[in-house]
Amino acid sequence: MRILLVGESAAGHLAPIIAVYEEVNKKKKELNLKSLEFMLISSESHFLKEMLAGVDLPYQIIKSAKSKSASSLQPIFNFFNVIVGFFQSLVLIFDYMPDVVFSKGGKVSLPVVVISWIFRIPVIIHESDSVASPVDRFMFKFAKKVAVSFKDSENIYKSPKVFFSGNPVRSFITGADRERAIDDFALDREKPTVLIMGGSEGAREINNLVIEILPELLEDYQIIHQCGVGNYNDMKSIIENMNIPNLNNYHLFPFFKKRIADAYVACDIVVSRAGANTVSEILSVDKPSILIPLASAVSDKQQKNAFHYSQSGAAVLLSEKNLKPHLLLNVINEIFQSHLKIMEMQRAARQLAQPEAAKKIAEQIIDIAK
Repeated sequence: MRILLVGESAAGHLAPIIAVYEEVNKKKKELNLKSLEFMLISSESHFLKEMLAGVDLPYQIIKSAKSKSASSLQPIFNFFNVIVGFFQSLVLIFDYMPDVVFSKGGKVSLPVVVISWIFRIPVIIHESDSVASPVDRFMFKFAKKVAVSFKDSENIYKSPKVFFSGNPVRSFITGADRERAIDDFALDREKPTVLIMGGSEGAREINNLVIEILPELLEDYQIIHQCGVGNYNDMKSIIENMNIPNLNNYHLFPFFKKRIADAYVACDIVVSRAGANTVSEILSVDKPSILIPLASAVSDKQQKNAFHYSQSGAAVLLSEKNLKPHLLLNVINEIFQSHLKIMEMQRAARQLAQPEAAKKIAEQIIDIAK
């Protein structure tokens, strides 16, 4: 059995792909599958090797359209990349000839999905967000099955091929030990801990908010802050020059890799962007959250994700456009001032979490591939 996996080289795509890959491997032992091969197709990124470290998953990189930029030549480069990516996909798929394709969507998946459909190879697409991007919605036409992360999405797409799975979360995320994590981060057990993240690349807007209110935050809280690889040196320099008391309670990281599980279990509340993968991980560890959606996200998907979670009571939604530093500080304070509020948010997170998501998708992949 040959399984082809495809998705963008960002944490939001690679993490669910890895979760499904691990679950299918488990099924190999349970079902006594004699032969099981995998290949991943993705786009160029410095995160690809980091995300796949320790994962025995062969991969190939193809060209794909890039995000919008100010360059007037970008449309030309994108057209060239799409054509090259199409022919690269054609060669890879013809050579590998998988039994089934699992796609996480995105521009890199488009040629793979279309060519697989031409070769009559069944495709399963997973949609993480509450509303799919135009590219992903186009690809739904070529899929045998479409897994969605939001129950309401079944009604949006209204097709027998659509099924609710939830968003796959890597198994190690929920396996961390709180006491060991607290020791590893050198945290004070008597002081509340706030985990602040801006997605795999970090978020300068969130980093700037942290800088503005850090002295006040450190009066009452410990901070674990993932600021992004590209922002780390600037953040470190700025913070060190601020002469802040209690700076030993501030823990700055560029990117967590697998240590993210320890950060989740050690904290009491999470401040984060609203990417579907990140929020799914937050829900899986029962943490209250303050979500600050990326205003420029495609199809406003982070805003829609965050609205869904805030309506359920698992998160507080703050708009990036109107957010001021002390508003964020006030919201953090309000949550910590009410133990009942924290318990209610934890309960809502548990109700939204979908721990069987990877298993549901793995079962569909194996059933179709047989």
